[in-house]
Amino acid sequence: MKIAFFELRKDEEEILKKLEKEYSVDVVKTEEILTQETLLMAKGCEGISILGHSKLERDLLDSIKEAGIKYISTRIIGYNHIDIEHAKKIGLKICNADYAPNGVADFTIMLILLTIRNYKPAMWRQNVNDYSLSGLMGREIRNLTIGVIGTGKIGGTVIKSLAGFQCKILANSEYESDEIKKYAQYVSMETLYKESDVISLHVPLTDESYHMINKETIDKMKDGVILINAARGELMDIQALIKGIEDQKIGALGLDVIENENGIYHMDRKSDIIQNRDMAYLRQFPNVVLTQHMAFYTDSATESMGRCGVEGLVEFKKKGTYRCEIA
Repeated sequence: MKIAFFELRKDEEEILKKLEKEYSVDVVKTEEILTQETLLMAKGCEGISILGHSKLERDLLDSIKEAGIKYISTRIIGYNHIDIEHAKKIGLKICNADYAPNGVADFTIMLILLTIRNYKPAMWRQNVNDYSLSGLMGREIRNLTIGVIGTGKIGGTVIKSLAGFQCKILANSEYESDEIKKYAQYVSMETLYKESDVISLHVPLTDESYHMINKETIDKMKDGVILINAARGELMDIQALIKGIEDQKIGALGLDVIENENGIYHMDRKSDIIQNRDMAYLRQFPNVVLTQHMAFYTDSATESMGRCGVEGLVEFKKKGTYRCEIA
């Protein structure tokens, strides 16, 4: 079977070599994103694999179909970069990746700790040999109420980790879990907004969840609330975040993702002018911690992503289905 890997990162190369032998596949490799122009690289391939920067909209999906490609794998969990409904309509089989939730959950806990312990201004001071303590007093997790929105694999793992800190945990999710009820109390969104000192998001990006954190919802939260997002940037309205920080309604932000991050994150832009002016403005604040969409990025998760990328295409051809099938 011949397949093409787009957006291939350096850290995926060794894993892919191993998978080529294991699954007896011939792989065309490129660091380029998948576009109408780069699709030519996949000539003669039955399947293609991408990451999140490749936007598979209607016209490109039609071209993929016309090129004789039958199967697509995206090596990430999220798939809002693909027009899934159109893919189903034209008969393309698509799967996403599946990896352990621990990496993102661990990173979420780290963001909480960085924000409540004022690590960013402390780091700034250390860099100029200022070792004073004034203004750096932090808080302890055990004394906080933490709200977790979304109790699937990642949100549930976050909750179990937080339970070890002996804090009060509130939860809200489309589907409630009996297992999670051992560690957290399910409440309405209104209650979670009103009572939480820290709020962490762990939901997929959909039409319904887009900008779920906005001026109206922030107004319902405690003064000084800390917001954590290691899910999807578009869950939060960046303009509302800026206003909340400026007005000191928001006490701190810990963001691994941010609205309009595409074209910036996962790329070297140190010599460029950052086009996302809102992001450039927000990151200057001492109580705003931004990381470059890296919560997922562990050795274990990277191997799982690569495996799903190859295995899904092979399984589609052999069996017509795959455990991570989304179309």
